[in-house]
Amino acid sequence: MAISPARIFDALGDPVRRFILELVGAGELPAGAIVAAAQRFTSISQPGVSQHLKVLREAGLLTVRAEGTRRIYAIDPEATRAAREWLAALTVQPFAQPLDALATEIARGQRERRNQHPGKSIRDEPPGRDARYG
Repeated sequence: MAISPARIFDALGDPVRRFILELVGAGELPAGAIVAAAQRFTSISQPGVSQHLKVLREAGLLTVRAEGTRRIYAIDPEATRAAREWLAALTVQPFAQPLDALATEIARGQRERRNQHPGKSIRDEPPGRDARYG
């Protein structure tokens, strides 16, 4: 099943769920320890914590395994990878292509000026004067 960044970030929208992830991020924890810590963090019932754990599991952020009668929760590294990749994609410079086009146009203009005035350097132009504009 592919992990959806949208579901991950929806799950992270709740402060109790973020708290639970911080707890479990330090290492695997049984459900009872998570409930006790969450109840110290905020007034929440055991069923409320269970619901948050379910949301985190369904978003792909937590894994759970049975150990006897206990349920042990851990961070799913695949989900954190998916979230990091999604966030990294936001840092790609959206202007890279337009700036490349601008560089091409500048080079084209310089080439045209050289072709119009062979032997004359662009540096020979007076400051602030563009040969194309008079």
